[in-house]
Amino acid sequence: MENKRLGFVILSISVLASVLAFGFMGVLGRQTASLQCYPTSECQRVESLLGLSHLAIGLISFIGALGIYLLFFSTSEEAILKRLEEEKSMKIEQDKFELILKAMDDNEKKVLKAIKEQEGITQSTLKFRTDLSKSKVSQILTDFERKNLVKREIKGKTYSVYLTENF
Repeated sequence: MENKRLGFVILSISVLASVLAFGFMGVLGRQTASLQCYPTSECQRVESLLGLSHLAIGLISFIGALGIYLLFFSTSEEAILKRLEEEKSMKIEQDKFELILKAMDDNEKKVLKAIKEQEGITQSTLKFRTDLSKSKVSQILTDFERKNLVKREIKGKTYSVYLTENF
């Protein structure tokens, strides 16, 4: 939020400075026209000030661009920290899942991976995705329920299977 406030202040200052610089350039242009700019010392002074004002416009443009960047595109530290925390928690969840998989046999791994890939998968779909028999899938899910790894909810003539909050 602080970056947005700073961006707004910088952008406001650059707009104000632009108005002043363009006003000054207009005055110099009128002086050039009134003097008809023959090679005199007065004319050279006006021309050098005009060249300096072009440099000022470039600097003001840079400051304005910085203000726009801070206002619209810069992410705050809170957003960065939040994203890092989310990535960390996802990594911890993935490590926890991998650790649980290490303690299982191949059939249990197939079933648990299929449930993780598709939350709310039905037992009949689970049977086809894992190439296991209906009784084997049911036996594995009953074992998982006792270990509080999954929960089943009735869905028609079959069950929908979900991972529990432990994951």
